Amino acid sequence: MVKNLLKNGTSFLFKKQNEILSAAIVLMITYAASMVLGILRERILVARYYFCCKELLDVYYAAFRLPDTIFQLVVIGALSASFIPVFGEQLVKDEKLAYRISSSLINVLLVIFLVLTGILFFFARSFSALIAGGFSASQIDLMASITRALFLAQGFFLVSNFLTAIIQSHQRFIVPAIAPLFYNLGIILTTVFLAPVLGIWAPVLGVIIGAFLHLAVQVPLAVKLGFSYQFVFDFRLPQVKEIFRLMVPRTIGLAVYQIQAIMAVFLATSLPSGSLTIFHLSQKLMDLPVRLFGTSIGQAALPAISSQKARGENELFKKTSRESLSQILYLAFPAMMMILILRIPVVRIAYGSRSFPWEATLLTGKVVALMSLAIFSQSANEMLVRGFYASHNTKTPLFIGFIGVFINVCLSVLLAFNLSLGIVGLAAAITVSSFLEAVLLLFLLNREIGALIDKKTAISWMKIVLATLIAGVLSWGAMRLLDQFVLNTTRTIYLIILTLIAGLFGFTVYFFLTKIFGLEEAQKIQTVIWKFSRLSKSFIPPTEIIDSSSLSN
Repeated sequence: MVKNLLKNGTSFLFKKQNEILSAAIVLMITYAASMVLGILRERILVARYYFCCKELLDVYYAAFRLPDTIFQLVVIGALSASFIPVFGEQLVKDEKLAYRISSSLINVLLVIFLVLTGILFFFARSFSALIAGGFSASQIDLMASITRALFLAQGFFLVSNFLTAIIQSHQRFIVPAIAPLFYNLGIILTTVFLAPVLGIWAPVLGVIIGAFLHLAVQVPLAVKLGFSYQFVFDFRLPQVKEIFRLMVPRTIGLAVYQIQAIMAVFLATSLPSGSLTIFHLSQKLMDLPVRLFGTSIGQAALPAISSQKARGENELFKKTSRESLSQILYLAFPAMMMILILRIPVVRIAYGSRSFPWEATLLTGKVVALMSLAIFSQSANEMLVRGFYASHNTKTPLFIGFIGVFINVCLSVLLAFNLSLGIVGLAAAITVSSFLEAVLLLFLLNREIGALIDKKTAISWMKIVLATLIAGVLSWGAMRLLDQFVLNTTRTIYLIILTLIAGLFGFTVYFFLTKIFGLEEAQKIQTVIWKFSRLSKSFIPPTEIIDSSSLSN
């Protein structure tokens, strides 16, 4: 019995998700679990370091900037815009050649990564001083040392993310989606058990261990799907040339966004100590719904729309893109409203330890409030840019990215310093620039592929906004009623109860309103949730399941 349970459970992990929304739900569930662990990770870091040494916590978060920049430019530029569409097309035609392409690209990018890492390793202090202008000399020294250590973790992530792309191209989403759980566990466990001995280096060690686990957990499935690493540098392959052709504009676009991120660090470190930490914590809360809805549906849709575009099924491509975008907005709008309304309880639950004072909670709540207004636009952008990528157009998102970053940087300086709004001004700049990017991307994608947004879709979106506003007002009323007359929210357990009741009430009202309004997205999501509620049937291995013996390899 135990053997069969393990076999069927393994088969469930390796199961193919054929429907975009089903695949997206899988990603949402695992993203949610990972990001709950991520919030727990941040809470542990805040509890351990904020009150006694928040300047060290600022250094820890700032030290990620250089390694993350290299990773974004070298890896994400190739994966998000070029590798998955090209690899997915080739996988249909010649699987052996597809894996030769993947090995060639991994090897080339590893060489580029090692060269750039080597340069930055030796000049880490100079770059750290340039990025974190407000740090003291000792903080700069520590930042440089942590930065050097984090390059090892990014090396693991480089290979791991290629395996993620390969596995997702086969429409298997569960294993790649649970990999971040192991990354977060690595940081949590080292911080809890080793912080008294290693200090701020405990979570740094956890990042390295977690990155290795992120890679290791995906290897068995990738191998079972047919991936076989080859030490080849085959530049002659037209597919490799196509990947690099598509990669260049995307990489430049990511470089522009990294300038925005670096500017945020520079400005935040020029503000009072702890500002960068609060800015980072607020972004983590905003990233939760963006990743849950925007990234998950966008990732699930990309292999499908890439294949449809490659087969010349333009009408199906537009239909899939339109439906995926509508599903994102259907979920993102109420999430935006609930976080806006429940921002203080959410911040208190997520980070409210004794070492995180009330003043910091209020400031974080203000930043979260402004950032939450960007949830729907950032979520939509996750799908809109993939519409261009599937069409092998990476130049338009690059152009829009330039505009967005320029607006963001100008507004950040104006609001944070000229108007003395501090990190609240940085948050407002993110929201405004994100909204403008979404509007421009939607307009240009609609013009490029034609009839992406029709009258029916526009009416549906207006119904989504109306339902969100009504649900938000009622949820706010429920929260105020519970807070003043029912629950003693000075105690954490009652604060959690208030947040759950007000949040669930708001989402329930929203769902039934959209059902009354006749929105197709409500029915689709209800159907998918009903399927997942019958989870036991998912452990019966269907014919396309990969042999679970791979775990013993």
